[in-house]
Amino acid sequence: MEKKRIRFLMAKPGLDGHDRGAKVVCMALRDAGMEVIYTGLHQTPEQIVETAIQEDADVIGLSILSGAHMTLVPKVVELAKENGIGTVMILAGGTIVLPDDIKKLKEIGVKGVYGPGTPTKEPVDFIYNAFPNITRPTH
Repeated sequence: MEKKRIRFLMAKPGLDGHDRGAKVVCMALRDAGMEVIYTGLHQTPEQIVETAIQEDADVIGLSILSGAHMTLVPKVVELAKENGIGTVMILAGGTIVLPDDIKKLKEIGVKGVYGPGTPTKEPVDFIYNAFPNITRPTH
């Protein structure tokens, strides 16, 4: 019997057209043993939540460089709750650096916020710690 792997959905909401960082994070998560689904650029919150449902995601990662995180992230959180996947872990990353923004995002249910220069080990460790029943593969 195959052991369960964490299913991580990486999404780029809004009009942001740069995804190098999101792809680096995806590779780090994949290399750490997670199953990674990348939705591509220019996703709406509705598309992201629908894909999370279809893919049975355990975690949704939102990568935003456009500065629209205080609009887009709350919308994804709201739609996740409305569509019955409010328990899916939501993480945000990109150019989110203002302490007040980070605090507000966490208050609405975002579990982790990762700004520029965050080592990829941080979200990997955070996710595995949140799923203690899933064994982290050893290489």
